[in-house]
Amino acid sequence: MTELELVVKAREFVAEGVLALTLGDPLGRALPAWEPGAHVDLLLGPDLERQYSLCGDPADRSAWRIAVLREPAGRRGSPRPRAGEGSAYVHEQLGEGGKVRVRGPRNHFRLEPAPRYRFLAGGIGITPILPMLAAAERSGAEWTLLYGGRTRSSMAFTAELACYGDRVTLAPQDEAGLLDLAPVLDGLPAGTLVYCCGPGPLLDAVEERCPAGALRIERFRPKEQRASMDREFEVVLARSGRTVPVPPDMSVLDAVRAAGVEVLYSCTEGTCGTCETDVLEGAPEHRDSVLTEEERAAGDTMMICVSRCRGARIVLDL
Repeated sequence: MTELELVVKAREFVAEGVLALTLGDPLGRALPAWEPGAHVDLLLGPDLERQYSLCGDPADRSAWRIAVLREPAGRRGSPRPRAGEGSAYVHEQLGEGGKVRVRGPRNHFRLEPAPRYRFLAGGIGITPILPMLAAAERSGAEWTLLYGGRTRSSMAFTAELACYGDRVTLAPQDEAGLLDLAPVLDGLPAGTLVYCCGPGPLLDAVEERCPAGALRIERFRPKEQRASMDREFEVVLARSGRTVPVPPDMSVLDAVRAAGVEVLYSCTEGTCGTCETDVLEGAPEHRDSVLTEEERAAGDTMMICVSRCRGARIVLDL
């Protein structure tokens, strides 16, 4: 996967606590192509990586734009980097002209062709949706956006959204309360796709109401999993023929890394898709927040940082 050192070409606050960065190649070379829904990893320091959606124009190969919400610090005593450390670094340390390592782009939230779209965004979840709107507009599809946030001042890119007129509904919580999903999701015409990104409670509510097969979501935090009894199983590494045991209290990722296998990974929570690995034999027990229901049912791939095996043995393309 592509890893680049990019320079911060511009910084702009696009809402209260939301900083947009424009990143470019120091020598002016074209950046890798991407499609709406893609994100990149910012490698901010040892054990400090964060994923941010690309929210600029895919046709502009000279720059990538991301938007970073300044998050509060995480819980004290957490063994992992605190939730706010990445955003604090970006807001405080990445000045104009500064350099940052970037990996990607990667896309598990692609905009699929459809005659109609219903877009829903909450807070910083507007970032992957923004280029989707432009793509839907170019395709001639019929679409609407319902966008909520804490306050109007906290909602990013509202000036850019104004050009779409009444197809965009802004619903700040302090003015309108929680998003009213019924007018958007009830009685969807056949062929309509629903794209949603935002906080967990919004995604959960949309999942409960949306017709099967119509919904595409992206989560910034892992979905809460039902408690299950973990058991030991074996992972066969197809490229070497080695077999690695995975104890009940260890992830596949940690087990193969302990066996000396180099694997690309980032979030370790099943949300970014970095550690996605092809499954050659066996049935994965999916615990990620990335794959669609159709992809889970196919069982061709798994996120080895969180997912496990339904049986005693699974063969991976490692």
